[in-house]
Amino acid sequence: MSVKITSPEELPQKPGVYIMHNSDDEIIYVGKAKKLKNRVQSYFRDEDKLDSPKTQVLMKHFAYLEFILTNTEKEALILEANLIKKHKPHYNISLKDGKQYPYIKITNEDYPRIYITRRLSNDGASYYGPYTDATNARGFIDFLNKNFKIRTCKHMDGPCLNYQIKQCCAPCSNSVSKEEYNRNIKRAKLLLQGKYKTILKQLEKDMKRYSKNMEFEKAALTRDQIQTIRVTLEKQNIQPTQDVDQDIIGIDHNDSQAAVVIISVRNGKTNKKDDLVLKQIDGFTDTEILTEFIKQYYSTAPAPDEIILEDGINDEEIITEWLEEKHGHKIKIRVAEDGHYLTLIRIAKKNAHISLTEKTKEEENPLLTLEQYLNLPKLPYHIEAFDISNISGIHAVASMVVFENAKPAKKMYRKFKMKTPGPNDFAMMKEVITRRYSRISPDYDKEIDPDDSMFIKPDLVLIDGGKGQLGMAVEVFDELNIKDVPLVGLAKKFEELYVPGRSEPIILPRKSTALHLLQYVRDESHRFAITFHRQLRKKAFTKSILDEIPGVGKKRKQALLTHFENLDAIYDAGVDEISQVEGISKKLAKTIHETLENDRKGD
Repeated sequence: MSVKITSPEELPQKPGVYIMHNSDDEIIYVGKAKKLKNRVQSYFRDEDKLDSPKTQVLMKHFAYLEFILTNTEKEALILEANLIKKHKPHYNISLKDGKQYPYIKITNEDYPRIYITRRLSNDGASYYGPYTDATNARGFIDFLNKNFKIRTCKHMDGPCLNYQIKQCCAPCSNSVSKEEYNRNIKRAKLLLQGKYKTILKQLEKDMKRYSKNMEFEKAALTRDQIQTIRVTLEKQNIQPTQDVDQDIIGIDHNDSQAAVVIISVRNGKTNKKDDLVLKQIDGFTDTEILTEFIKQYYSTAPAPDEIILEDGINDEEIITEWLEEKHGHKIKIRVAEDGHYLTLIRIAKKNAHISLTEKTKEEENPLLTLEQYLNLPKLPYHIEAFDISNISGIHAVASMVVFENAKPAKKMYRKFKMKTPGPNDFAMMKEVITRRYSRISPDYDKEIDPDDSMFIKPDLVLIDGGKGQLGMAVEVFDELNIKDVPLVGLAKKFEELYVPGRSEPIILPRKSTALHLLQYVRDESHRFAITFHRQLRKKAFTKSILDEIPGVGKKRKQALLTHFENLDAIYDAGVDEISQVEGISKKLAKTIHETLENDRKGD
């Protein structure tokens, strides 16, 4: 239970979590303390005595705080991590958003599936990652699915092609027991955890047992599994010789972000190098940055036996205790002391510096400008925009375009046929926004497809128009109970930007790359809508009621459309006019006229 207060004097000297809010009731910072009163009092000093510029800015936005008492400091640590992950407060250090990094998910179904996802949920599933290379993650999933014959179908409707080509064990047809299937799932988990030596021992034991029991087909399959895993390990230069798994972590940062490189050693060999980003680090010390990274990263990523750092972290004892409890094995966090590990730390730091330099260059781009001008909670990596195209309400369509990292993501583009009657662009825009964003509404009650980009929550939605169109979009979001997706309207006349809650427009410099990006997004949505509309018109033009009239073949149909230019003109023409078309007799002209008249009356 949380308690709302405005003064630290009301706080007890007990462990717990404090949650700071602004005047709009938004959570702007979450912290934990062994003694709440002592910790929170440090925020209420005179401005010139506050410990960092970040704290000064934080307190300018502070309105009130809530606190939640816990039994121990470790419980406070866990609660703090969960609240930061859930609310993503503006002034907390933030590991780059989950949509950027993919995870491998093993579902919590009776017969689990393994697939890639960018959405973490409290659904009982197992998540592994984040992976900085989506291609590698997909390749690993393919390897697991094929090697352990894991089902890939959403619905178990009977044996499919994968079963026929021996890439699935078909639990849908009871071809495998639940126990045996889940044994393979456990082995897939061991591989994802890097426990290659353990799984090879298990498989070798199984192979001997199958041979002893004269189950030669199973023994051969198990032998093939062992061989495949060994080949995979050799390709990755992994030799299962040692039992100690290690992560060596190097970090470099500027005023706004940090790059972290993790060199992972599994079974005695360097396995992989992860490159991650921390945002919102302004005002935090090096120790605080590293501490927050350890907490956030290992809350989802598998933790090794040893985490090796250049310097110590805050709350090392309780963080270690928490990680051991979470991951189910002994974990040691230690500072590199000997030459070998100091060399690895230097390599990791050098890579982090290179990565940070590259990222800084990348962010000298329109996305950073948009984040600053529009006061966005994060970089608008994923932008969506819409446009309507119709002629007097006929063949009305809408387009949705998606830009990721300031570039068109054409695989995510979508087309919509409008259901709204009549030439009402405003109502049509409301319809398409409702149809698109109902899928990310908290009230959405249908099955969520983790592989469908329509379930991705955008970082920014661009509305073509000024206050009126923006107000309509805000109204739709309110109806859908969507609170955390930023909207911006781009009014065409003066290229002004409008944001909710602000009456005056935001004016970007005419040469601003951020303005050029928004114009590009808007123009691309217009182009895509026009193209789709033309396709429908062409389709309607080439397939019509003329195809149903006896005696009107392809050549006569083309002659009619060429002469009259469109179908409506043929409807309005009399028998004499129709008979003037080359190849159309008086009798056929009468048949055409009567057919079209009957069709018109039927409407």
